[in-house]
Amino acid sequence: MIPFPRCKLNCRQSRSRKSHAKIPGYRPGKAPRRVIEAKFKKEIQEELTKKLVSKSYRDAVAEKQLRVVSLTNLEDVNIGDDKTMRFRATVITAPEFDLPDYKNITVQLPPLEVTEEEVNTAMERLRDQSADFVEVEPDRPLQMDDFAVIDFEGTIEGRLISEIAPEASKNLHGGKKFWLRMGPENFLPNFCEQLIGQKKEETRLVIVNFPADLPVKELAGKKADYAVTLREVKQKVLPELNDAFATKLTKDKTLAELRAMVSHDLEHEKEHAIEQAKESQIVKVLHEQTQFDLPSQLLRNETRRALGELVQRNRQRGVPDEMLKSKEKELVEGAGSLAAHRLKTNFILHRIAEAEKIQVSPEEVEERIRNQAAHYNVSVEKMRKEIDEHDGINGLVEEILLGKTIDFLKANVSVQTAAAEQKKR
Repeated sequence: MIPFPRCKLNCRQSRSRKSHAKIPGYRPGKAPRRVIEAKFKKEIQEELTKKLVSKSYRDAVAEKQLRVVSLTNLEDVNIGDDKTMRFRATVITAPEFDLPDYKNITVQLPPLEVTEEEVNTAMERLRDQSADFVEVEPDRPLQMDDFAVIDFEGTIEGRLISEIAPEASKNLHGGKKFWLRMGPENFLPNFCEQLIGQKKEETRLVIVNFPADLPVKELAGKKADYAVTLREVKQKVLPELNDAFATKLTKDKTLAELRAMVSHDLEHEKEHAIEQAKESQIVKVLHEQTQFDLPSQLLRNETRRALGELVQRNRQRGVPDEMLKSKEKELVEGAGSLAAHRLKTNFILHRIAEAEKIQVSPEEVEERIRNQAAHYNVSVEKMRKEIDEHDGINGLVEEILLGKTIDFLKANVSVQTAAAEQKKR
Protein backbone atom coordinates (compact mmCIF):
# COMPACT_ATOMS: atom_id res chain seq x y z
CA MET A 1 0.00 0.00 0.00
CA ILE A 2 1.34 3.42 -0.92
CA PRO A 3 0.09 6.29 1.27
CA PHE A 4 -0.15 9.73 -0.28
CA PRO A 5 0.40 12.68 2.08
CA ARG A 6 -2.11 15.45 2.81
CA CYS A 7 -2.38 17.72 -0.20
CA LYS A 8 -4.08 20.83 -1.53
CA LEU A 9 -5.36 19.32 -4.76
CA ASN A 10 -8.75 18.56 -3.21
CA CYS A 11 -9.24 22.26 -2.63
CA ARG A 12 -8.09 23.05 -6.16
CA GLN A 13 -10.55 20.56 -7.60
CA SER A 14 -13.36 22.07 -5.52
CA ARG A 15 -12.49 25.60 -6.66
CA SER A 16 -12.29 24.39 -10.27
CA ARG A 17 -15.77 22.87 -9.98
CA LYS A 18 -17.08 25.93 -8.15
CA SER A 19 -16.05 28.32 -10.93
CA HIS A 20 -18.45 26.76 -13.46
CA ALA A 21 -20.81 24.52 -11.43
CA LYS A 22 -24.55 25.09 -11.76
CA ILE A 23 -26.29 24.21 -8.48
CA PRO A 24 -30.03 24.72 -8.03
CA GLY A 25 -30.64 27.58 -5.59
CA TYR A 26 -27.24 29.20 -6.17
CA ARG A 27 -25.90 31.58 -8.77
CA PRO A 28 -23.24 30.02 -11.07
CA GLY A 29 -19.93 29.93 -9.23
CA LYS A 30 -21.42 31.02 -5.90
CA ALA A 31 -22.27 27.64 -4.32
CA PRO A 32 -20.42 26.91 -1.04
CA ARG A 33 -17.46 24.57 -1.20
CA ARG A 34 -19.14 21.95 1.03
CA VAL A 35 -22.12 21.83 -1.38
CA ILE A 36 -19.80 21.47 -4.38
CA GLU A 37 -17.87 18.64 -2.67
CA ALA A 38 -21.08 16.86 -1.69
CA LYS A 39 -22.59 17.03 -5.18
CA PHE A 40 -19.43 16.25 -7.16
CA LYS A 41 -17.68 13.97 -4.68
CA LYS A 42 -17.41 11.07 -7.15
CA GLU A 43 -16.13 13.23 -10.03
CA ILE A 44 -13.66 15.02 -7.77
CA GLN A 45 -12.30 11.73 -6.46
CA GLU A 46 -11.90 10.39 -10.01
CA GLU A 47 -9.94 13.46 -11.08
CA LEU A 48 -7.87 13.31 -7.91
CA THR A 49 -7.14 9.66 -8.50
CA LYS A 50 -5.81 10.27 -12.01
CA LYS A 51 -3.60 13.15 -10.93
CA LEU A 52 -2.41 11.89 -7.58
CA VAL A 53 -1.83 8.24 -8.44
CA SER A 54 0.56 9.17 -11.21
CA LYS A 55 2.65 11.42 -8.97
CA SER A 56 2.60 9.20 -5.90
CA TYR A 57 3.45 6.16 -8.01
CA ARG A 58 6.49 7.91 -9.50
CA ASP A 59 7.57 9.13 -6.07
CA ALA A 60 7.28 5.66 -4.56
CA VAL A 61 9.27 4.09 -7.40
CA ALA A 62 12.00 6.71 -6.99
CA GLU A 63 12.04 6.31 -3.21
CA LYS A 64 12.43 2.54 -3.40
CA GLN A 65 14.90 2.85 -6.32
CA LEU A 66 12.95 0.36 -8.42
CA ARG A 67 13.72 -0.24 -12.10
CA VAL A 68 10.09 -0.53 -13.15
CA VAL A 69 9.42 -1.81 -16.64
CA SER A 70 5.63 -1.90 -16.55
CA LEU A 71 2.68 -1.09 -14.28
CA THR A 72 0.44 -4.14 -14.64
CA ASN A 73 -2.31 -3.49 -12.10
CA LEU A 74 -3.69 -0.70 -9.93
CA GLU A 75 -6.24 -1.51 -7.24
CA ASP A 76 -7.63 -0.58 -3.82
CA VAL A 77 -7.43 3.15 -4.61
CA ASN A 78 -8.86 5.07 -1.70
CA ILE A 79 -8.86 8.74 -0.75
CA GLY A 80 -9.61 9.13 2.94
CA ASP A 81 -11.48 11.93 4.67
CA ASP A 82 -8.12 13.08 6.02
CA LYS A 83 -7.03 13.87 2.44
CA THR A 84 -4.60 10.93 2.28
CA MET A 85 -4.51 8.41 -0.52
CA ARG A 86 -3.66 4.73 -0.54
CA PHE A 87 -3.47 2.31 -3.44
CA ARG A 88 -1.85 -0.99 -4.39
CA ALA A 89 0.29 -1.09 -7.52
CA THR A 90 1.61 -4.27 -9.13
CA VAL A 91 4.67 -3.67 -11.26
CA ILE A 92 7.17 -5.62 -13.33
CA THR A 93 10.73 -4.72 -12.48
CA ALA A 94 13.81 -5.13 -14.61
CA PRO A 95 15.97 -8.14 -13.70
CA GLU A 96 19.03 -7.46 -11.57
CA PHE A 97 22.40 -8.41 -13.04
CA ASP A 98 26.01 -7.28 -13.16
CA LEU A 99 27.14 -5.58 -16.33
CA PRO A 100 30.14 -7.12 -18.08
CA ASP A 101 33.06 -5.02 -19.31
CA TYR A 102 31.24 -3.39 -22.21
CA LYS A 103 34.02 -1.07 -23.33
CA ASN A 104 36.71 -2.19 -25.77
CA ILE A 105 34.75 -5.22 -26.94
CA THR A 106 36.81 -6.87 -29.67
CA VAL A 107 35.05 -7.09 -33.03
CA GLN A 108 36.37 -8.64 -36.21
CA LEU A 109 35.43 -6.67 -39.31
CA PRO A 110 35.91 -7.22 -43.04
CA PRO A 111 38.23 -4.82 -44.87
CA LEU A 112 36.61 -1.71 -46.32
CA GLU A 113 38.62 -1.86 -49.55
CA VAL A 114 36.63 -2.82 -52.65
CA THR A 115 38.39 -5.39 -54.85
CA GLU A 116 38.36 -5.66 -58.65
CA GLU A 117 36.64 -9.02 -58.35
CA GLU A 118 33.79 -7.44 -56.37
CA VAL A 119 33.39 -4.70 -58.99
CA ASN A 120 33.38 -7.32 -61.78
CA THR A 121 30.69 -9.33 -59.98
CA ALA A 122 28.55 -6.20 -59.56
CA MET A 123 28.98 -5.33 -63.24
CA GLU A 124 27.80 -8.82 -64.19
CA ARG A 125 24.71 -8.29 -62.05
CA LEU A 126 24.00 -5.07 -63.98
CA ARG A 127 24.36 -6.99 -67.25
CA ASP A 128 21.93 -9.61 -66.00
CA GLN A 129 19.42 -6.96 -64.94
CA SER A 130 19.69 -5.31 -68.38
CA ALA A 131 19.29 -8.54 -70.35
CA ASP A 132 16.95 -8.81 -73.31
CA PHE A 133 14.68 -11.80 -73.86
CA VAL A 134 14.77 -12.75 -77.52
CA GLU A 135 12.42 -15.23 -79.14
CA VAL A 136 14.22 -18.22 -80.67
CA GLU A 137 13.72 -19.62 -84.19
CA PRO A 138 10.11 -20.81 -84.67
CA ASP A 139 11.02 -24.48 -85.15
CA ARG A 140 13.60 -24.70 -82.38
CA PRO A 141 12.33 -26.98 -79.55
CA LEU A 142 12.40 -26.00 -75.89
CA GLN A 143 15.57 -26.79 -73.94
CA MET A 144 17.13 -26.17 -70.55
CA ASP A 145 18.10 -22.56 -69.75
CA ASP A 146 15.36 -21.24 -72.05
CA PHE A 147 12.50 -19.10 -70.79
CA ALA A 148 9.18 -20.68 -71.67
CA VAL A 149 5.96 -18.65 -71.84
CA ILE A 150 3.17 -21.15 -71.15
CA ASP A 151 -0.54 -21.54 -70.56
CA PHE A 152 -1.22 -24.36 -68.11
CA GLU A 153 -3.99 -25.79 -65.97
CA GLY A 154 -3.83 -28.45 -63.26
CA THR A 155 -6.32 -31.16 -62.38
CA ILE A 156 -6.47 -34.12 -59.99
CA GLU A 157 -8.71 -36.98 -61.07
CA GLY A 158 -10.49 -34.62 -63.44
CA ARG A 159 -11.14 -31.87 -60.88
CA LEU A 160 -9.50 -28.46 -61.22
CA ILE A 161 -6.84 -27.81 -58.58
CA SER A 162 -8.29 -24.30 -58.24
CA GLU A 163 -11.50 -25.95 -56.97
CA ILE A 164 -9.78 -28.56 -54.80
CA ALA A 165 -7.44 -26.09 -53.08
CA PRO A 166 -8.71 -22.54 -53.75
CA GLU A 167 -6.49 -21.04 -51.02
CA ALA A 168 -3.31 -22.57 -52.46
CA SER A 169 -0.80 -20.53 -54.46
CA LYS A 170 -2.18 -19.50 -57.87
CA ASN A 171 0.88 -21.06 -59.49
CA LEU A 172 -0.35 -24.47 -58.35
CA HIS A 173 -3.70 -23.85 -60.05
CA GLY A 174 -2.28 -22.85 -63.43
CA GLY A 175 -2.06 -19.64 -65.39
CA LYS A 176 -1.87 -17.77 -68.69
CA LYS A 177 1.36 -16.43 -70.25
CA PHE A 178 3.32 -17.76 -67.28
CA TRP A 179 7.10 -17.23 -67.54
CA LEU A 180 9.08 -20.32 -66.58
CA ARG A 181 12.86 -20.55 -66.46
CA MET A 182 13.80 -24.01 -67.66
CA GLY A 183 16.05 -25.55 -65.03
CA PRO A 184 16.47 -28.88 -63.25
CA GLU A 185 13.92 -29.24 -60.43
CA ASN A 186 12.71 -25.69 -61.02
CA PHE A 187 9.06 -24.88 -60.27
CA LEU A 188 7.14 -28.13 -59.60
CA PRO A 189 8.75 -31.60 -59.23
CA ASN A 190 9.99 -32.88 -62.63
CA PHE A 191 7.93 -30.20 -64.42
CA CYS A 192 10.62 -28.64 -66.62
CA GLU A 193 12.18 -31.99 -67.47
CA GLN A 194 8.93 -33.14 -69.10
CA LEU A 195 8.80 -30.05 -71.33
CA ILE A 196 12.20 -30.54 -73.00
CA GLY A 197 11.74 -30.80 -76.76
CA GLN A 198 8.31 -29.17 -76.75
CA LYS A 199 7.57 -26.88 -79.72
CA LYS A 200 5.64 -23.64 -79.96
CA GLU A 201 1.83 -24.10 -79.74
CA GLU A 202 2.25 -27.75 -78.78
CA THR A 203 0.26 -28.99 -75.78
CA ARG A 204 1.70 -31.61 -73.45
CA LEU A 205 0.43 -33.49 -70.44
CA VAL A 206 2.81 -33.05 -67.51
CA ILE A 207 2.44 -35.32 -64.50
CA VAL A 208 3.42 -33.95 -61.09
CA ASN A 209 3.61 -36.08 -57.94
CA PHE A 210 3.22 -33.74 -54.99
CA PRO A 211 5.30 -34.72 -51.92
CA ALA A 212 3.50 -36.09 -48.86
CA ASP A 213 4.77 -33.18 -46.74
CA LEU A 214 3.39 -30.48 -49.06
CA PRO A 215 1.90 -27.75 -46.80
CA VAL A 216 -1.28 -27.69 -48.91
CA LYS A 217 -2.96 -30.72 -47.34
CA GLU A 218 -5.54 -31.12 -50.16
CA LEU A 219 -2.68 -31.76 -52.60
CA ALA A 220 -0.16 -33.54 -50.36
CA GLY A 221 0.79 -36.96 -51.76
CA LYS A 222 -1.51 -36.55 -54.78
CA LYS A 223 -0.75 -36.98 -58.49
CA ALA A 224 -1.69 -33.98 -60.63
CA ASP A 225 -2.07 -33.63 -64.39
CA TYR A 226 -1.11 -30.34 -66.02
CA ALA A 227 -2.09 -29.50 -69.58
CA VAL A 228 0.76 -27.25 -70.77
CA THR A 229 0.67 -25.25 -74.01
CA LEU A 230 3.92 -23.60 -75.09
CA ARG A 231 3.24 -20.09 -76.40
CA GLU A 232 6.76 -18.65 -76.73
CA VAL A 233 10.38 -19.71 -76.28
CA LYS A 234 12.84 -16.99 -75.31
CA GLN A 235 16.55 -16.81 -74.64
CA LYS A 236 18.23 -14.44 -72.24
CA VAL A 237 20.77 -12.27 -74.09
CA LEU A 238 23.24 -10.24 -72.01
CA PRO A 239 24.50 -6.88 -73.32
CA GLU A 240 28.19 -6.29 -73.97
CA LEU A 241 30.16 -4.36 -71.36
CA ASN A 242 31.11 -1.22 -73.27
CA ASP A 243 30.53 2.53 -73.30
CA ALA A 244 27.16 2.08 -75.01
CA PHE A 245 26.03 -0.14 -72.14
CA ALA A 246 27.22 2.46 -69.60
CA THR A 247 25.48 5.29 -71.48
CA LYS A 248 22.24 3.32 -71.56
CA LEU A 249 22.31 3.02 -67.75
CA THR A 250 23.67 6.45 -66.82
CA LYS A 251 22.90 8.65 -69.89
CA ASP A 252 26.31 10.30 -70.05
CA LYS A 253 28.91 8.04 -68.38
CA THR A 254 31.63 5.91 -69.92
CA LEU A 255 32.25 2.30 -68.91
CA ALA A 256 35.21 3.39 -66.75
CA GLU A 257 33.06 5.99 -65.01
CA LEU A 258 30.31 3.41 -64.46
CA ARG A 259 32.84 1.07 -62.84
CA ALA A 260 33.95 3.92 -60.55
CA MET A 261 30.32 4.57 -59.56
CA VAL A 262 29.80 0.88 -58.84
CA SER A 263 32.98 0.80 -56.74
CA HIS A 264 31.79 3.84 -54.77
CA ASP A 265 28.39 2.22 -54.14
CA LEU A 266 30.06 -1.00 -53.01
CA GLU A 267 32.19 0.97 -50.54
CA HIS A 268 29.05 2.52 -49.04
CA GLU A 269 27.47 -0.94 -48.80
CA LYS A 270 30.57 -2.20 -47.00
CA GLU A 271 30.48 0.72 -44.58
CA HIS A 272 26.88 -0.15 -43.74
CA ALA A 273 27.73 -3.86 -43.45
CA ILE A 274 30.63 -3.03 -41.11
CA GLU A 275 28.35 -1.01 -38.84
CA GLN A 276 25.87 -3.90 -38.80
CA ALA A 277 28.67 -6.36 -38.04
CA LYS A 278 29.85 -4.18 -35.15
CA GLU A 279 26.39 -4.08 -33.61
CA SER A 280 25.80 -7.79 -34.11
CA GLN A 281 29.10 -8.79 -32.50
CA ILE A 282 28.69 -6.33 -29.62
CA VAL A 283 25.24 -7.70 -28.80
CA LYS A 284 26.53 -11.28 -29.10
CA VAL A 285 29.33 -10.62 -26.58
CA LEU A 286 26.96 -8.85 -24.17
CA HIS A 287 24.52 -11.78 -24.34
CA GLU A 288 27.27 -14.33 -23.74
CA GLN A 289 28.65 -12.47 -20.73
CA THR A 290 25.32 -11.59 -19.07
CA GLN A 291 22.91 -14.08 -17.55
CA PHE A 292 19.50 -13.35 -16.03
CA ASP A 293 15.89 -14.53 -16.21
CA LEU A 294 13.41 -12.53 -18.26
CA PRO A 295 10.07 -11.46 -16.71
CA SER A 296 7.61 -14.10 -17.94
CA GLN A 297 4.74 -11.70 -18.61
CA LEU A 298 6.91 -9.39 -20.68
CA LEU A 299 8.25 -12.37 -22.61
CA ARG A 300 4.72 -13.54 -23.40
CA ASN A 301 3.70 -10.07 -24.56
CA GLU A 302 6.80 -9.62 -26.71
CA THR A 303 6.38 -13.11 -28.19
CA ARG A 304 2.84 -12.23 -29.30
CA ARG A 305 4.15 -9.05 -30.87
CA ALA A 306 7.01 -10.85 -32.64
CA LEU A 307 4.63 -13.54 -33.90
CA GLY A 308 2.38 -10.90 -35.43
CA GLU A 309 5.40 -9.36 -37.19
CA LEU A 310 6.54 -12.74 -38.57
CA VAL A 311 3.08 -13.56 -39.90
CA GLN A 312 2.71 -10.12 -41.49
CA ARG A 313 6.17 -10.36 -43.10
CA ASN A 314 5.38 -13.78 -44.59
CA ARG A 315 2.02 -12.57 -45.92
CA GLN A 316 3.75 -9.66 -47.62
CA ARG A 317 6.08 -12.18 -49.28
CA GLY A 318 3.04 -13.96 -50.66
CA VAL A 319 3.03 -16.97 -48.32
CA PRO A 320 -0.57 -18.27 -48.16
CA ASP A 321 -2.33 -18.49 -44.78
CA GLU A 322 -2.68 -22.26 -45.13
CA MET A 323 1.07 -22.65 -45.32
CA LEU A 324 1.52 -20.33 -42.34
CA LYS A 325 -0.94 -22.42 -40.35
CA SER A 326 0.98 -25.60 -41.17
CA LYS A 327 4.16 -23.93 -39.88
CA GLU A 328 2.51 -22.56 -36.73
CA LYS A 329 4.81 -24.40 -34.32
CA GLU A 330 7.96 -23.19 -36.07
CA LEU A 331 6.62 -19.63 -36.22
CA VAL A 332 5.78 -19.59 -32.50
CA GLU A 333 9.22 -20.98 -31.62
CA GLY A 334 10.89 -18.42 -33.86
CA ALA A 335 8.84 -15.60 -32.32
CA GLY A 336 9.79 -16.77 -28.83
CA SER A 337 13.50 -16.75 -29.67
CA LEU A 338 13.23 -13.34 -31.31
CA ALA A 339 11.30 -11.92 -28.33
CA ALA A 340 13.79 -13.27 -25.78
CA HIS A 341 16.71 -11.84 -27.77
CA ARG A 342 15.06 -8.42 -28.02
CA LEU A 343 14.16 -8.23 -24.35
CA LYS A 344 17.58 -9.32 -23.15
CA THR A 345 19.28 -6.85 -25.48
CA ASN A 346 17.05 -4.00 -24.33
CA PHE A 347 17.58 -4.72 -20.62
CA ILE A 348 21.36 -4.74 -21.09
CA LEU A 349 21.38 -1.56 -23.19
CA HIS A 350 19.17 0.25 -20.66
CA ARG A 351 21.59 -0.61 -17.86
CA ILE A 352 24.54 0.63 -19.92
CA ALA A 353 22.66 3.85 -20.74
CA GLU A 354 21.98 4.30 -17.03
CA ALA A 355 25.63 3.68 -16.13
CA GLU A 356 26.89 6.10 -18.81
CA LYS A 357 24.14 8.66 -18.14
CA ILE A 358 22.97 8.49 -21.76
CA GLN A 359 19.71 10.40 -22.11
CA VAL A 360 17.36 11.64 -24.81
CA SER A 361 16.66 15.35 -25.10
CA PRO A 362 13.37 16.87 -26.32
CA GLU A 363 15.34 18.33 -29.24
CA GLU A 364 16.42 14.83 -30.31
CA VAL A 365 12.83 13.63 -30.21
CA GLU A 366 11.68 16.58 -32.33
CA GLU A 367 14.50 16.00 -34.80
CA ARG A 368 13.57 12.32 -35.15
CA ILE A 369 9.92 13.24 -35.78
CA ARG A 370 10.96 15.77 -38.45
CA ASN A 371 13.26 13.23 -40.12
CA GLN A 372 10.55 10.57 -40.17
CA ALA A 373 8.05 13.06 -41.57
CA ALA A 374 10.48 13.97 -44.36
CA HIS A 375 11.19 10.28 -45.05
CA TYR A 376 7.50 9.44 -45.44
CA ASN A 377 6.75 12.78 -47.15
CA VAL A 378 4.09 13.80 -44.64
CA SER A 379 3.68 16.81 -42.37
CA VAL A 380 5.30 16.88 -38.94
CA GLU A 381 1.85 17.12 -37.36
CA LYS A 382 0.63 14.02 -39.19
CA MET A 383 3.80 12.14 -38.25
CA ARG A 384 3.34 13.09 -34.61
CA LYS A 385 -0.25 11.83 -34.73
CA GLU A 386 0.89 8.54 -36.30
CA ILE A 387 3.45 8.07 -33.53
CA ASP A 388 0.87 8.82 -30.83
CA GLU A 389 -1.53 6.25 -32.33
CA HIS A 390 1.08 3.48 -32.31
CA ASP A 391 3.92 3.16 -29.77
CA GLY A 392 3.63 6.80 -28.68
CA ILE A 393 6.38 9.26 -27.83
CA ASN A 394 7.70 6.91 -25.15
CA GLY A 395 8.30 4.29 -27.84
CA LEU A 396 10.19 6.84 -29.93
CA VAL A 397 12.28 7.92 -26.93
CA GLU A 398 13.09 4.26 -26.28
CA GLU A 399 14.19 3.79 -29.88
CA ILE A 400 16.47 6.84 -29.76
CA LEU A 401 17.94 5.84 -26.38
CA LEU A 402 18.81 2.33 -27.52
CA GLY A 403 20.29 3.70 -30.73
CA LYS A 404 22.49 6.17 -28.83
CA THR A 405 23.66 3.41 -26.52
CA ILE A 406 24.59 1.17 -29.46
CA ASP A 407 26.46 4.11 -31.03
CA PHE A 408 28.34 4.60 -27.75
CA LEU A 409 29.36 0.94 -27.69
CA LYS A 410 30.40 0.99 -31.36
CA ALA A 411 32.57 4.04 -30.71
CA ASN A 412 34.40 2.13 -27.97
CA VAL A 413 35.11 -1.20 -29.67
CA SER A 414 38.54 -2.69 -30.32
CA VAL A 415 38.60 -3.35 -34.07
CA GLN A 416 40.39 -6.28 -35.64
CA THR A 417 40.10 -6.60 -39.42
CA ALA A 418 39.82 -9.98 -41.09
CA ALA A 419 42.89 -9.19 -43.19
CA ALA A 420 44.98 -8.54 -40.05
CA GLU A 421 43.79 -11.81 -38.54
CA GLN A 422 44.85 -13.69 -41.69
CA LYS A 423 48.36 -12.19 -41.46
CA LYS A 424 48.68 -13.39 -37.85
CA ARG A 425 47.93 -16.92 -38.99
